[in-house]
Amino acid sequence: MSTTTKQKRIKAITNFRRMGPEIVVSTSEAIQAHFDKNPNASAPLPVDMATVKSSTDLLLAKIAAAKDGGKTAIAAKNHQKEVVAGLLEQLAHYAEANCNGEMPTFLSFGFSPKSSSKKKTAPVSGSIRKIEPGEKSGEFKMTLMPVPDAGSYEVQWAPLGAGGVPGSWTNKAFTTVKAPVVITGLNPGTSYVFQARAVTKTGHSDWSESVTRIAV
Repeated sequence: MSTTTKQKRIKAITNFRRMGPEIVVSTSEAIQAHFDKNPNASAPLPVDMATVKSSTDLLLAKIAAAKDGGKTAIAAKNHQKEVVAGLLEQLAHYAEANCNGEMPTFLSFGFSPKSSSKKKTAPVSGSIRKIEPGEKSGEFKMTLMPVPDAGSYEVQWAPLGAGGVPGSWTNKAFTTVKAPVVITGLNPGTSYVFQARAVTKTGHSDWSESVTRIAV
């Protein structure tokens, strides 16, 4: 009697409506780049990519128009942000449905996966409690897990290449975990893998389990 192993469904992070308008624009542009000529996007798309581009361009124009602080312009900007966020949500669900449970395929669509943990407060790895986009494009804010007797902490990250193989690692040391550490200088639209470890008087801990995110 044969048995079939059920694949675990990969879910995308779809917090686009909580992002600032400028971050929604950069996120949309990154996702568009991932869908362009993507061999994994062979199934019919739920939205036309030309519509995604034109809607994103319109949002960019409305952001510029709202800089004078006019209420009407700000309302138009916020409305257009919701339009683009809705389009990105549809593409995220497409990625979930068409990746066949394969993480490299899912990442090829330009989305970040949700943690598989059912507990929202659970850390994403043994040393990383939380990682989320920063205030500016190309940034991540990372909250580390405190370790007793740790004098400092190290974070390393690398872009993911073909087949999910990390490229060259970049390291940075931090002396405290009371506030989120900020990683800067990342390329929007690129998938990165992050690890962290604690440094004590007797040495250092092992690098944590890898956490993958796409820079926006």
